[in-house]
Amino acid sequence: MLHVLYLVHDVSDPAVRRRITMLRAGGAKVTLAGFRRTTSPVADIEGLRPIDLGATRDGRFGQRLAAVARAAFGIGAKLAAMPRPDLIIARNLEMLALARRAKAALGARVPLVYECLDIHRLVLRDDLVGKALRGAERYLARDVKLLVTSSPAFIANYFKPFGQVAAPVELVENKYFDTAAVAVDERLKAQNPAAPPWRIGWFGALRCRRSLELLAEFTRRLEGRFEVVLRGRPALSEFPDFHAFVEAEPWLSFRGPYRNPEDMAAIYGDVHFSWAIDFFEAGQNSEWLLPNRLYEGCRFGAVPISMGHTETGRFLNQQDIGVLLSEATPEGLETALGRMEQERFGKLKTRVLARNPRTWSYDRSDCRAFVDKLRGLVAAPGPFAAEALA
Repeated sequence: MLHVLYLVHDVSDPAVRRRITMLRAGGAKVTLAGFRRTTSPVADIEGLRPIDLGATRDGRFGQRLAAVARAAFGIGAKLAAMPRPDLIIARNLEMLALARRAKAALGARVPLVYECLDIHRLVLRDDLVGKALRGAERYLARDVKLLVTSSPAFIANYFKPFGQVAAPVELVENKYFDTAAVAVDERLKAQNPAAPPWRIGWFGALRCRRSLELLAEFTRRLEGRFEVVLRGRPALSEFPDFHAFVEAEPWLSFRGPYRNPEDMAAIYGDVHFSWAIDFFEAGQNSEWLLPNRLYEGCRFGAVPISMGHTETGRFLNQQDIGVLLSEATPEGLETALGRMEQERFGKLKTRVLARNPRTWSYDRSDCRAFVDKLRGLVAAPGPFAAEALA
């Protein structure tokens, strides 16, 4: 059985749980190690007890670098009790640096896989900071065996033009994971709440102040004909007044975190539309990503709302589904949605449900194929040799 050491920036990130599920469903054994954004160590992720590398804080890049530096000195001792892995997956740039230290500490020729699902704004800067980070990434990734990323636009707009990683690329989209085949007939039975009010669901990592303000103004203009339901993890580093802001808005409500996949059918079944827009890093990462909520919402029949000029918008346009905005204004939203009625919504939803469910979901066969790809990276057995990290 392939043994994967998975090094992550935040062990409690829901995306980490999904990747662990995918690896194990594909037949791999996983050891999880990483940082946390919680006060106390995390005891359990999908039945695994993570190897704790310390605490970091969201949005505090300097603090994260210091934490990585501290962890680099002690990672050998942290990993001493674990069986030697066949392969290391490093999620994000700072974890790639630790992966190289771990490889040296293990004294083994362990292949490295670099998983990068977001392009941070700092690496795109045209100053010394940006150039230094891109240089560090090229150096640390100089001999990785595979780059795993989630959007073709990341490759076209960053990895390829900047020449960051020479390794082959594996596109693993942020799809929902279905343990069994999905019957289209079952999806057609899904019922949304009566409307109006029409409900827009904004679920996941809530980090975009511009989206919050735009939705608030739009619902006020429509005087309650539309309402917005927010669920997930608000990034209080971006808007520390999040809870007060939402409570002051008559047609916005925050209903706390949710479990993925356990709660997905219920939370998307309670809304009509899913908000698949993010201005957090406008012109860069936000325009290139294909977010989790895109796949999750469509998987459960919610009609996606996106900006037309983004990678998400282009994807939806190819699928001929969703509501695509030409401008990110309350007036633009009102033009696109304000006259919504049951017949039009029924047509929009029918087009979403008519797409092949595999457009939105991975199943066990996809997981096995991914693990087989990783297994193919493992070199034939040979003498172990320590690799020094320069």
